[in-house]
Amino acid sequence: SHAELTGDLRRLGVRTGDTVMVHASMRAIGPVEGGAAGVVAAIDAAVGPEGTSMMTLGALDPAAAVNERPEPARRALLAGTEPFDALRTPADPDVGVLAEVFRTSAGTLVSDHPEGRFGARGRHAAAVVADVPWDDYYGPGSPLDRFVAAGGRVLRLGADPDTVTLIHLAEARAAIPSKRRVRRHRLVAGAGGAEVRVVETWDDSDGVVDLPGEDYFAVILRAFLDDAVGTGHARVGTVGGARAELLDGAALVEHAVA
Repeated sequence: SHAELTGDLRRLGVRTGDTVMVHASMRAIGPVEGGAAGVVAAIDAAVGPEGTSMMTLGALDPAAAVNERPEPARRALLAGTEPFDALRTPADPDVGVLAEVFRTSAGTLVSDHPEGRFGARGRHAAAVVADVPWDDYYGPGSPLDRFVAAGGRVLRLGADPDTVTLIHLAEARAAIPSKRRVRRHRLVAGAGGAEVRVVETWDDSDGVVDLPGEDYFAVILRAFLDDAVGTGHARVGTVGGARAELLDGAALVEHAVA
């Protein structure tokens, strides 16, 4: 039941009034009363009416391959494709089933950005998702930056080890020479109709630097957990059938920057 799931979250350390960013695998959690909506209800109950929950949503983009083509060709290729609409465009399927249920649940607010798109529920939802910087949407002034400033904690429920969106903020903050940047063209719905806009940011798809071997997000997460469990900056347990981790956001970003 989602009440049992709420109990698991409490034992992990989620408290009333918390601000949490959720990454979850429904398959890992296992069968839940109400399915993904039951997981949303359990998280709502765990943080309470004074708390806030947040998820990265991304956006379904059938024309994503356009941004692999030379820039001069992109505007013409985007003509006639489906524009991004903050309120209507589904979450990126790669983020998982829970993201779309979270997005469409009554009371969820969604940020208006085709790349750095988040959903949030609860007391501080509007403050977290509003006014996303158009460029470098994971950097200074972003929802991730505000999440850390609010004392947010990352709640991972059976998610893959390379699934930690908050580390993108560390990529933005880290003083690394020649960080890789990208330019993407997106068709977005505007007051006067669909328009093509260019987004410039650090490379959040292939990484800001090349590193042989495993995805460096997973490497950073494992090293953080090795150090942080004994310091109180991370807690590990079980929620439903999933291995669960509750990570202090500020400490994680500091570790990842280093």
